[in-house]
Amino acid sequence: MIKTDILIIGAGPTGLFTVFEAGLLKLKTHLIDALPQPGGQCSEIYPKKPIYDIPAFPEINAGDLVNNLMEQIKPFEPGFTLGERAETLEKLDDGTFIVTTNKGTQHHAPVVAIAGGLGSFEPRKPPIPNITDFEDKGVEYFIKDPEVYRDKKVVIAGGGDSALDWAIYLADIAEEVALVHRRKEFRGALDSVEKVSELSKLGKIEMITNAEVVGLNGKNDLEQVVIRHKDEARGEELRDVDHFVPLFGLSPKLGPIGSWGLEIEKNAIKVDNSYDYATNIPGVYAIGDVNTYKGKLKLILSGFHEAAIMCQSAYQRIFPDKKYVLKYTTVGGVEGFDGSKKEAKKEVVQSIG
Repeated sequence: MIKTDILIIGAGPTGLFTVFEAGLLKLKTHLIDALPQPGGQCSEIYPKKPIYDIPAFPEINAGDLVNNLMEQIKPFEPGFTLGERAETLEKLDDGTFIVTTNKGTQHHAPVVAIAGGLGSFEPRKPPIPNITDFEDKGVEYFIKDPEVYRDKKVVIAGGGDSALDWAIYLADIAEEVALVHRRKEFRGALDSVEKVSELSKLGKIEMITNAEVVGLNGKNDLEQVVIRHKDEARGEELRDVDHFVPLFGLSPKLGPIGSWGLEIEKNAIKVDNSYDYATNIPGVYAIGDVNTYKGKLKLILSGFHEAAIMCQSAYQRIFPDKKYVLKYTTVGGVEGFDGSKKEAKKEVVQSIG
């Protein structure tokens, strides 16, 4: 069983920043996320899209924001349970909690912070009747290890940043990469579209537009995809493949958290924003886009603020007999669990005479 001080459900920007704020209070953290990597939507859906409302950053790509957050929390050595969904919440007699994932991993903590953005994310699957027959047998909705595709024939479907980025990445790894999109225009970053176009001219990516993958064939593992062209003269074609990766984004769902006895309002968790973003279950908090209250703004910077306030309350819950005095990082510096210490250089003032 994994034990920690604050169990954070959701490893998006708000969840990651919670690690930092908790670390300043010497509280250990562990994060659970259904996605295979930290970052939430910023990593999975739009890693190259610019964000303009992060303080001190006139513009920063979503992926770079996640990388910066990961670097910022590194000294506090957070734990991660990735690729698993928080399934059940059990409150023990002593007021602590056990959260179990869909894969049976148990976590024990006195405080649970739900920072799941818009909820857990599930891949949007194309309407192919037998697609579930080939899941993990050639059909993947996430690319966890690019080396799996080395020297393989890969078909990627989609027209957004994720599809474009992975097509570019796999162009130097896979034997063949085909990018299938139902339109001629792509919805991704302009530089990614231009890069795919260049690789297409070099013969490293085959772009198949105005078309969709409508069928899958194979005995046990995937062997072929059926591509239907909008041009009736071309009709349908069979293409031999080793992997089919449909990247149509993620569908947010509150999921099992909705059955934990939390007060829900419009598919979000209602919290007390007058003090600490606590839910109706003492010891369970909700921060970021997953919560709701009067005047709520669904902004990353709002989530950062909520994380800081929540951690102060969590400290008092974990250590009711201790009084924490807020120290500014400009004065006290940042002391990591890994032994690192960041602080301003001390000026030496010498007396004269």
